[in-house]
Amino acid sequence: MKNVAVIGAGTMGNGIAHTFAQSGFKVQLIDISEASLKRGIDTIAKNLDRMVAKERITEAEKAETLENIETFTSITEGVEYASLVVEAATENLDLKLKIFRELDEACPDDTILATNTSSISITQIGAVTSRPEMVIGMHFMNPVPIMKLVEIIRGYNTSDEVTNTIMELSKTLGKVPTEVNDYPGFVANRILMPMLNEAIETLYNGVAGVTEIDTVMKLGMAHPMGPLQLADFIGLDVCLSILNVMYNGFKNPKYAPCPLLVNMVMAGKLGVKSGEGFYDYSESRKAEKIAKQFA
Repeated sequence: MKNVAVIGAGTMGNGIAHTFAQSGFKVQLIDISEASLKRGIDTIAKNLDRMVAKERITEAEKAETLENIETFTSITEGVEYASLVVEAATENLDLKLKIFRELDEACPDDTILATNTSSISITQIGAVTSRPEMVIGMHFMNPVPIMKLVEIIRGYNTSDEVTNTIMELSKTLGKVPTEVNDYPGFVANRILMPMLNEAIETLYNGVAGVTEIDTVMKLGMAHPMGPLQLADFIGLDVCLSILNVMYNGFKNPKYAPCPLLVNMVMAGKLGVKSGEGFYDYSESRKAEKIAKQFA
């Protein structure tokens, strides 16, 4: 397996492309937007610069990593020689199904199709292809070059051979693959998102403020990041999407998103990506200033 195509040049996509390229794979990074591709490559270069500054890699290794990445705006052209495709588009079911139908048509017959979805059914995605046994979940964690975990999710029809291949491949990237079954939210988000949602409910109900909630969880539970800060970092729109997938999948009210989260997303307060969520990021990407709404 030498050629890996990555669909989407956003936060997760460029991180996945960076990780494969640094491990010696030829990467075809695909996005419909030239501007997104440029931002993605710029982000990878900046992250590599940080690694050089910390003496984790050399300038030569940085140059080699960047040379391993080629950009495309066409899926058909980008996946022509791919042994593996990793889809990392927006967490939207209709969009993912559309992409996988196109991948199924465009990819060689032996190409494994993986998705970085954090909650959507692998079985449902595989069902729109002619190769459901070759569709699998590779849920990387953000930031991808640093975080060790990859949730490997096998759909109902995913073959043992494909699962074993992706497990071993993940190890070559320096990751720790963990196999889980295909249920809404998998393991990571099935546990994490209700906690974040409960933190938002705690704020919504006036039990404590933003700083107080995050401080309790950081100092009392040894979390490296408070839940409201983490929600901002993930993106409140992403949190809402995942909660909706779990709520619709299980029909259990414990997964119902907090009205405050719904309103913030509708108002465009998405966290770090929009400059404001529970914290104000207009001057710094660090969660140092409480958003005016909660101050």
